[in-house]
Amino acid sequence: MVRNLLGDSTGTIRQDLVPLYEALSGAERPTSTMFWLSSSKVSILLQQIGRDERPVTHETLDELPASKVLAHLRSVMVATGALPPRDERFVALERWITATVQARTDLTERRILHAYAVWHHLRRLRRRLGEGHATRLQDLNVRCHVTAADNLLTWLPGKGLTLGTCTQADLERWMAGPTASYRDETGHFVRWSVQHRHARGLTYSTVRWTGPLGTIDSEKRWADARRLLHDDALPTPDRVAGLLLILYAQKVATISQLTVSDVHITDDTVAIAFGTSPIILPEPLASLIRELIATRCGKAKIGTPDDVPWLFPGGRPGQPLGDDRIGQRLHKIGIQPQQDRSTALFTLATEIPAAILARMLGVHIQVAVQWQKASGGDWAAYAADVSQRQRP
Repeated sequence: MVRNLLGDSTGTIRQDLVPLYEALSGAERPTSTMFWLSSSKVSILLQQIGRDERPVTHETLDELPASKVLAHLRSVMVATGALPPRDERFVALERWITATVQARTDLTERRILHAYAVWHHLRRLRRRLGEGHATRLQDLNVRCHVTAADNLLTWLPGKGLTLGTCTQADLERWMAGPTASYRDETGHFVRWSVQHRHARGLTYSTVRWTGPLGTIDSEKRWADARRLLHDDALPTPDRVAGLLLILYAQKVATISQLTVSDVHITDDTVAIAFGTSPIILPEPLASLIRELIATRCGKAKIGTPDDVPWLFPGGRPGQPLGDDRIGQRLHKIGIQPQQDRSTALFTLATEIPAAILARMLGVHIQVAVQWQKASGGDWAAYAADVSQRQRP
């Protein structure tokens, strides 16, 4: 069946498609694979790839119509080594930005939006990611900022204005209008425009973060922790993800990217590294981590490598469970990721100095200092007091 789809008229498989052929024909569950191959969308796509005389690359696949089947097949080919790894979320973001910029008919506006989207946001994100992949929130953040800039550039010509001729009164008129959206992101674009001399004399204030807006409910935090630690009816991955969030204030995006190598297991201890200083986990969380590593498995039945590195493997071979999917699963068991993480950070900041908090949790030192100030943890005064004590 696979030879008929991927092979030539004689059933011969091209060398660059051999890894994919072996993954499909040697799947652990042949019945599931045959059911998948019997889909007309899958069979047509495989025939297109097999009949194409060019070597299979990401670029050749990009020429095909985008679909869920193509995305899944691409992940199978990456997992089997037929294609090199690629950050698909970042690639999709680049395409969206290109389409958004090209949609502007005015060349000056196009040049400004291109500089803001590509040379500012994409370059910063690429530098921040390094060898990693973009998260859903990082992708959303860039899209919101670019959309805000695009919306303002669309509003200005309707009022007979350009970014260069817009005055503070005009800007405030937009701010007071009923259709104004993405206000904070628009403010960032305005400040960037003034800095790069695309606009003059404009100011747009920003609101400094002074602490969490929601309720800090420590009692709920400990009640949720007890439930996750002792309720055996809940799935082990959900229990572990929830505990890492409400006990150690980890972002859902960070939890999604955890690997087995981040966990250090000995006969007596289980430690996990979020930052530069590993944290020794107490029981029964340590036992839950051991169980998760021993039983973890994703839903992908085709092309899954033997040595999956992810602590939370996902539905596509060789890829982790998405942060959006983890968030949905936590919501389902009563965990509110954003609010519960704020409670955890607030509580930890009252108990631990900012420098230690940053090393243990993997957060930036400035973030740790901000949370310490918001929680009222006066560790600076404590350090000053220690420095003035007489040495014995």
